[in-house]
Amino acid sequence: MGAGRPLPPLILTIEENNRLVEWARRRTTAQALALRARIVLACAQGATNTEVSERLRVTLQTVGKWRQRFIDKGLDGLFDAPRPGQPRKVTDAKVEEVLAMTLERRPTEATHWSTRLMAKAAGVNQTAVGRIWRAFGLQPHRAETFKLSTDPLFIDKVRDIVGLYLSPPTRAVVLCVDEKSQIQALDRTQPLLPLSFGVAERRSHDYVRHGTTTLFAALDLATGKVIGELHRRHRGSEFLKFLRTIDQSVPPELDIHLVMDNYGTHKTPTVKGWFARHPRFHLHFTPTSGSWLNLVERWFGVLSQRQIKRGSHRSTVELEKAIRSYLAMHNDNPKPFVWHKTADEIIDSIGRFCKRINDSLH
Repeated sequence: MGAGRPLPPLILTIEENNRLVEWARRRTTAQALALRARIVLACAQGATNTEVSERLRVTLQTVGKWRQRFIDKGLDGLFDAPRPGQPRKVTDAKVEEVLAMTLERRPTEATHWSTRLMAKAAGVNQTAVGRIWRAFGLQPHRAETFKLSTDPLFIDKVRDIVGLYLSPPTRAVVLCVDEKSQIQALDRTQPLLPLSFGVAERRSHDYVRHGTTTLFAALDLATGKVIGELHRRHRGSEFLKFLRTIDQSVPPELDIHLVMDNYGTHKTPTVKGWFARHPRFHLHFTPTSGSWLNLVERWFGVLSQRQIKRGSHRSTVELEKAIRSYLAMHNDNPKPFVWHKTADEIIDSIGRFCKRINDSLH
């Protein structure tokens, strides 16, 4: 507004104020309508257009438009004006109803909504339900898992390991160590049908097992190279052999910091005694249920995706040959994983997640 030009008065009734607050706070409200509600609420508190513009990070023209639309038409003025052409069959109110039902209710005959069930409950067609869900990023058919660590030293361990990643010690090497156990040599019962135009690769659903192997791996934080060793069994004695391999692979003048989990083979009396006789090894244990802190797990995921998951191996020897081949190719052109989040950011995000869980229980 220009200097000296008085702003039109904007006064809310109790009903209008309550409705605007509901639109602004309710997560099922369309974002455009929520923003308009916040603009009107801020104007009603006596803020100038400039103040509202800066506070909500919108243009002066946007603030002026919705202030005037509300003064002229009230709550109805905050909805989009009718557009030329065939009128909409699904109103804003119906969209809000579908969103509210999706987020706040469950169907009586199923554990989650499908487009067919929602269409029946809301009185719209399946295509409309699909469009609404896609527009707001809702996927009721999907469910993900999570697990929170109950380790009493969780915060201390997170700070220790993340500090090691973000600020590695000098004259030392940081190795993320773990085992990928029970890797199965699987062969399909019938030959694969190869990829073709318009046809995906096809394989039989059943397979024959030809034994298992275990990959012991140590990922170098700085270079991305991996020290790998395969063993048919997964015991403390095999882990001790791998530790000796690490000791021989790292120059003797460097300290070695190992990031690893609390698996039993890492803490046998023999292994503990070996560490005691090799003081250049420094141990950093991940929290219970905190394997995501160990970067070698990320490398295991890449190995599985590129070499194991869709591979067909007729023997354990053939499987081990494929793993060694991938390990050699990786080390010829290694790319380190870069850790970005600080310990405080991780702890804060977990705190917010726990709050969401607690809020969902009430």
